[in-house]
Amino acid sequence: MNIYQQIINQKLKTLTPEDLMKYGKQYDIHVTKAQAANVLKLIRSKQNINIFNPEEKNQLLREIARATSPEVARKLNQLFIKFTG
Repeated sequence: MNIYQQIINQKLKTLTPEDLMKYGKQYDIHVTKAQAANVLKLIRSKQNINIFNPEEKNQLLREIARATSPEVARKLNQLFIKFTG
């Protein structure tokens, strides 16, 4: 994992729900505060999540879909793509 990937993965661990909502708004992806809080709780529960690894990202998105909704998971995947693309 290169330094850019480490920075992005670390940033995910330190985001607040407000941060996630702000980033979503920048890319026209609406996420409520409750949804953002649930998503960040899942992300923080992972020891060493690497959203650049497709398998890890997809597993996380499946968990997000179960905890929130498939629509939220799709929206967050769009946001992840913006960060990692």
